Amino acid sequence: MAAQKNLLDSVNVSEKIGEMPKRKVNLDNILVEEIGQFGRYQIRTLMLTLVVVVFGAWGATEYIITTARIKTRCLIPECEGTVATEYSPPWILNAVPGSGSSFDNCLRFDSANSTSRSDECPAEWFNRQKKIACAQYVYENTHTVVYDYGLACDEWRRAFIGTARTFGTFLALPIVGFTSDRWGRRFALSLNAVNTAWVGTLRYWADTYWGFVVSEVVESAIGAGAFSCAHILMMELVGPKYRVAAGATMNTFFSIGQIIMSLIAWAVPNWRALTLALYVPQFTTICYFWIMSDSVRWYLSKGRYKDAEDFLKNVARINGRQLSDESLQALKENAEAEKIRIEDEKKMKSKEPWLIVLVFRNKAILRRCCMSPVWWFTSALVYYGMSVNAVNMSGNRYLNYMAVASVDIPGYWVAVLLMSRIGRRPVLIAAYWICAACQLGYIFLPTNMYGLSLVMYLIGKLTIAIVMMSLYIYTSEIYPTKYRHSLFSFSAMTGRIGAMTAPLTPVFGVALFDNFPSLLFCGFALLSGALLFLAPETLGTKLPDTMEEAAMVGVKRPECAVRPDKQ
Repeated sequence: MAAQKNLLDSVNVSEKIGEMPKRKVNLDNILVEEIGQFGRYQIRTLMLTLVVVVFGAWGATEYIITTARIKTRCLIPECEGTVATEYSPPWILNAVPGSGSSFDNCLRFDSANSTSRSDECPAEWFNRQKKIACAQYVYENTHTVVYDYGLACDEWRRAFIGTARTFGTFLALPIVGFTSDRWGRRFALSLNAVNTAWVGTLRYWADTYWGFVVSEVVESAIGAGAFSCAHILMMELVGPKYRVAAGATMNTFFSIGQIIMSLIAWAVPNWRALTLALYVPQFTTICYFWIMSDSVRWYLSKGRYKDAEDFLKNVARINGRQLSDESLQALKENAEAEKIRIEDEKKMKSKEPWLIVLVFRNKAILRRCCMSPVWWFTSALVYYGMSVNAVNMSGNRYLNYMAVASVDIPGYWVAVLLMSRIGRRPVLIAAYWICAACQLGYIFLPTNMYGLSLVMYLIGKLTIAIVMMSLYIYTSEIYPTKYRHSLFSFSAMTGRIGAMTAPLTPVFGVALFDNFPSLLFCGFALLSGALLFLAPETLGTKLPDTMEEAAMVGVKRPECAVRPDKQ
């Protein structure tokens, strides 16, 4: 009887085990538990993506160097004929108004009479009460497109090149999205990288201003997506523990790419030669069509389970790990279930009100949708605006740009360290307001205190780099899962408008007053920091799935009062 009872107990236990639900297996489980979160395979892929990131930095910011201002002055035919032999001759202040420690770049004194003279140039030959615009210009050098396209004192056309390039990134978003979803991340990354190489190289032969502008727009439209493809590929392959560090590493190498570009530009100052030096090496990315791995998540979304299985087994082999067949089968089943869930969500979504209606129904989400675009606009305007204005500061433009790009690196890592310790909101508020204080200090510092001014400028750039790194994480935490991508994209697109405005800030300075860009940056940084007091803290909170959960993020719920028992 005892043996029969034990047998029956064993059968019952087996039946209960068989009735237990299967463990849900997703890619993160496999990365953490089986193939490794950051092994040799991930390191190799990271090295390949970092090359693309460096090349992407060259393409994204080369216009700052190739379209930089060149010092100019009026040609004075009364004193030097039709061809100038010297940019700053001893008599220049007799014919051209002074400006600070130098002379005016766009005006001259009117001639006192119509007689042309040469060799000498006394002040008596000019009517110093009447200033006129230059008829012809003398350039200090021929390094940038300002000389080739005759853009002396034409700040709007010069600055428009940067705005046009940034507009191309608007076009890049839907193009790279379609390419990536249709043919895979590897194909999209490789295609964008190669497009950057050949369009950038063709710019060498741009003989007209509009030809140059069109080449910048086309390059960014069909090539600027390489960075986002590389970022997605890396985030999908690295385990959760290392994703923030991997993202910070990629941002770090974007800054390193800018530093390398400055060094190359210093060695090769002419913009045509610089163009070849920056873009010809990028043809090496052709090999990425074959050597770069594709996204396992893309394989799964397309039902290519054999490719996904081969890929994961290869990662496990290179990392020296074992991948079980049970996990692969469970992953396949989970992918199929996810497809069904997505289809069901689409059907349900068609019956739901439009997202804008849902947002207006929820005051907390509506308030965030009004504030987050301001944060993104400010961060992009200040970050890219400070980079653009760095080459117009006094001193060596290449060293200035290198310094401004270098301070981004500690900024990214400070953000990573502080966000998980003191919270998202305190980091963002402090960074915005310190940046604003630095902009204000830069305005009021005397012009002869170059060292202190540069330090103030660099601290401001470091703090806005902290904002750029933190904002990606914070914005994703204040919106619900179901609508996170749409609401995040809305904020990020507003940031693109700030990036498009940034190249125009030097023109605002010329048109209004020199320190207007710094005052503009200060105002927006103060406003953004103040708005954050109306936003919730998200440190330690669960990512919300619904509008109701998102509205309650950061809200302290009162503890339930327990009535003591009657004695």
